[in-house]
Amino acid sequence: MRRIRTIMGAAVAALMLALPAAAQELRVGLSAEPSSVDPHFHNLTPNHQLRSHVFESLTDQDKNQQPIPKLAESVRAVDPTTWEFKLRRGVKFTDGTEFTARDVIFSYCRVPKVENSPSSLVVSMRAIATMTAPDPYTVIVTTTAPHPILANELSNIAIISAKAAGAPENLTFNRAGCTGVEAWPKTEDFNNLKLAIGTGPFRYASFTRGDRIVLERNDGYWGEKPIWQRVTLRPITQAASRVAALLAGDVDFIENPPIQDLPRIKQNPQFATAEALSSRIIYLHFNYLTETPPPGVTDTAGKNPFRDRRVREAISLAIDRDAIVARIMGGVGVAAAELLPNPLPGTNAGIKPERPNIDRAKQLLAEAGYPNGFGLVLGTPNDRYINDGQIAQAIAQMLTRIGIRTQIDAMTASTFFARRNRAEFGFWLSGWAADTAEMSNPLRALAATPDRNRGMGTTNPGGYSNPAMDAKLFEALTIVDDARRNALLAEASKMVMADFGLIPLHFEVSVWAFRRGLTYTAQMNQYSRAELVQQAAASR
Repeated sequence: MRRIRTIMGAAVAALMLALPAAAQELRVGLSAEPSSVDPHFHNLTPNHQLRSHVFESLTDQDKNQQPIPKLAESVRAVDPTTWEFKLRRGVKFTDGTEFTARDVIFSYCRVPKVENSPSSLVVSMRAIATMTAPDPYTVIVTTTAPHPILANELSNIAIISAKAAGAPENLTFNRAGCTGVEAWPKTEDFNNLKLAIGTGPFRYASFTRGDRIVLERNDGYWGEKPIWQRVTLRPITQAASRVAALLAGDVDFIENPPIQDLPRIKQNPQFATAEALSSRIIYLHFNYLTETPPPGVTDTAGKNPFRDRRVREAISLAIDRDAIVARIMGGVGVAAAELLPNPLPGTNAGIKPERPNIDRAKQLLAEAGYPNGFGLVLGTPNDRYINDGQIAQAIAQMLTRIGIRTQIDAMTASTFFARRNRAEFGFWLSGWAADTAEMSNPLRALAATPDRNRGMGTTNPGGYSNPAMDAKLFEALTIVDDARRNALLAEASKMVMADFGLIPLHFEVSVWAFRRGLTYTAQMNQYSRAELVQQAAASR
């Protein structure tokens, strides 16, 4: 194995020497701008994507989102609630200081101390009870209960430098923050790059909000060094402008090209694309909170129709998922039967997406007491997911065919999420990317009975509740054995689907486009990572 690594390392080094200086710069067009350089500030895909270039975690995810070692060379379950992380030796931060267990403890203590975080990373370390370091290269973590997905969850927590932040020598982990720390690092000290010091393959050269982020290769990186000496990340949020920049040669690589432009990009020999099925489900959800009609629901004789399973099933039967994938998604989607694509852990092999059945849908509505249907407003973002506004329009037409007269209330994502979380919709379209790529993640967030203290139902503002499913989910979360846990999760998933607790529509397929001569290892987590962009063999 050592010989193989040596040969690979020599090949990469030779390639770097062979590339002319101009070819060692990669220019990337981003579809969304990260909200901060601070790796603990915002639990958001664009932020995780950016921080992965500079800040590393104890674990990482492979292209299928399964956990792999990173700063932890090995992870071992000592018992159901105790985990041993052996840290990689010889790793240095870009300021030259050595990475040790002290940095790990300080990083985890800092997460709950981030001020004004719009979406905290605490959710990824909720299970941790204690964290100790018996020596500089070992970290022992205990959890409040068996928590088999810990290694995957920790791939979200970046390790920052304790020394650069002025942390005391002797740190004692506390779930609310280490004791003895006089001042916690401020987000602005990352954004001005003062504390933007990581162990990753790149270092920050500049951060100009609204314009660009420039990275330089970390030549002291412990792992395989990227071929790019310099990477420029430009937020180009308008899809048409992003494509125009690629076609004009202003950038080399873009994420999320619009579906309507894919044919001409693919037919142009000067460009190439890469695709990957994502774990992002697009779904419909209901407001169960009141006996009376929720917002936007009319003509129901004073009742909340979504409390009747027959109504929910009728809505599912009204939807032609294949038509949405073919006509609106342009084929870059896969019709969904549950909340994660098979064969990811906890899914059910052989389960099929619901087929449309208009007659049966009308019959179910009549049996539920709505022979003439009712009125409905569907809330949706129109700038967050692939063609989300168009999908909502199609859903409205499909529901109107069975007598549910549906109108659309479309808005920007920021407005939509704020209103959704205030339960201002009776029925809405949204999406969810499972950052652990196993079934407990969407079940806990979207389907579990809301319970803030247990971290359940965190994105279930409509209050769906299925106690039998909750029990099955809680049982699964205590099982360390993968096969047994995943079997229980599959049963819990079936229970939600059989209850039509929420309605899965499709999984997005992520697409990247780039100039001829490049290749990209497409990521299920939808990340664009510069170190995974390579020169194609024929262009070397």
